[in-house]
Amino acid sequence: MAFPPHMPLNTPRPPIVWGIAGHDSSGGAGLSADQRACDALGVHLCPVVACVTAQQSQGVEAMFALPAAQLDAQLQALAHDMPPRAIKTGLLGSVQAIECVARWVDTLRAQTPAGQDPHQHVALVVDPVLKASAGGVPFSDEAMVRAYRALLLPRATVVTPNRQEAAQLLHADTRSSADLSLAAIPDVAQSLQAMGAQSVLVTGGDSTEPAAEGGHSLDWLTTPHAQGWLTAPRVPTPHHHGTGCTLASGIAAALALGHVAADACVLGKMLTHHALMHSRSAGAGRGPVVAQSGFAAGPAHGGAPLPWLGLGRALPWALSPAQQAEFRRFTPPADGLYGIVATAPMVDAALQAGLRCLQLRHKAADGLNAHLSASIDMAAQAGAQLFINDHWPAALAHPEPTQPHTAYRLGLHLGQEDLQAMTEAQRELLRAASGRVMLGLSSHSLWELARAAGCAPSYIACGPVKATTTKDMPWLPQGLDNLRWWVAHSPAPVVAIGGLLTADDIAPLMAARPAAWCVVRGLGPNAQTMREARTAFTETIAALAPAMTGPPWPHPVLPRREAHG
Repeated sequence: MAFPPHMPLNTPRPPIVWGIAGHDSSGGAGLSADQRACDALGVHLCPVVACVTAQQSQGVEAMFALPAAQLDAQLQALAHDMPPRAIKTGLLGSVQAIECVARWVDTLRAQTPAGQDPHQHVALVVDPVLKASAGGVPFSDEAMVRAYRALLLPRATVVTPNRQEAAQLLHADTRSSADLSLAAIPDVAQSLQAMGAQSVLVTGGDSTEPAAEGGHSLDWLTTPHAQGWLTAPRVPTPHHHGTGCTLASGIAAALALGHVAADACVLGKMLTHHALMHSRSAGAGRGPVVAQSGFAAGPAHGGAPLPWLGLGRALPWALSPAQQAEFRRFTPPADGLYGIVATAPMVDAALQAGLRCLQLRHKAADGLNAHLSASIDMAAQAGAQLFINDHWPAALAHPEPTQPHTAYRLGLHLGQEDLQAMTEAQRELLRAASGRVMLGLSSHSLWELARAAGCAPSYIACGPVKATTTKDMPWLPQGLDNLRWWVAHSPAPVVAIGGLLTADDIAPLMAARPAAWCVVRGLGPNAQTMREARTAFTETIAALAPAMTGPPWPHPVLPRREAHG
């Protein structure tokens, strides 16, 4: 089995996932799909049989739940030798099986080291399989739904119901997924979270009106770090047996590898999209989806596209006709440098040194308009691309320069916390200005990359690529592997930022080939130091390292979290 590339070669074993689910005699869903998904992410699946089904591609003819003692014996055999980093549940088949799983989750989490979050010690992903998608015998009754609510939701790190299952879990079993409007789904997820689930992903694969949803699969994501519509184009295939199992197992595998829930859901959705791309016929009915390790290779190498994540309860800008914006194109600077300075005199010095892509990051309120006005005028005369950090209303209100150099472009750069803090009226004002400005967005994680991509910006910043003291932030350094992943998956040019003080800092990252390198403190205080720094940086950039084929597997971007008090 191939481990994810970031794992050291001397790793004694890959992370272990317990998959507690049903055996599908047709090989499409259940433990068969779980195995393919875990293999694709390079984790070791321990397939624990909770029930056996007699089924084929056109439906389930019978289900036989294993006695609880047999399920417990399987878990007991694994516990001391192969303890899990994550548990994924699928079809459990009985209340007794649900009770058994809950006991084992508590037993394993009781061994959590002091100060560590029990969900990070052992994550639990609950795929509440309440009905066979192909039809046939029922998989659950009211007693089982109550057991899910009482025993598994309060322990779940992530729960992944489709819309109909979400309605059932809310004891609205008489309602169908068609009765759940898009506007209602975020509230449904919030209610499930209130029952104890740490994160909720309500999937839209069972939508009865996909055309009305723009031909996209719309999943609602609610996690401690991110929420919004997680979207991807629907794959035109009739063969989708095992999609829910694949998604939940992919999320569990990503959690076992150390990713937080929001990033794990992004990876799980990509895995499932790719599995649908490679689905196949295996009988007269719906065939299985086939998860493969190439799902993360990037669209240029046959991988899945990056999903988009919306802002608030709105769909991603790029998906909604009413919200689409066409920001001006970012042209990567010829020298590969993107200078970030704090004042108008430093903008002047940088232009004198030959830089033609700059950002004014003036945090103080004093003198803002003077720095802004002078910087815009100087950049316009020099034919530079100038981005204004944070102060976008002031930048939009500034008069257009008279007779600017044809290469001049004005841009705005926003952190995602600033973007999220805007009112809808402010976002509309920003989108309305897209025809005359560029937009750059920061990103530090897979979910932030997905959210930035959904805004269709001019470029996306990936950072911090190296450890930095410029900002106090929780993020781990991205390094070469994550920077390469960003470049391979971003729909917009990627600029690298964070910890780039000297040309030696760039050299180990060159193979990623971002569109530009952002340098802050490394430029120095005046035109002379900036000229010297530019020469050193451009000499390194000119000696391009060979581009690598396909990105590696991304590593987690947040450190392990302590338990909540």
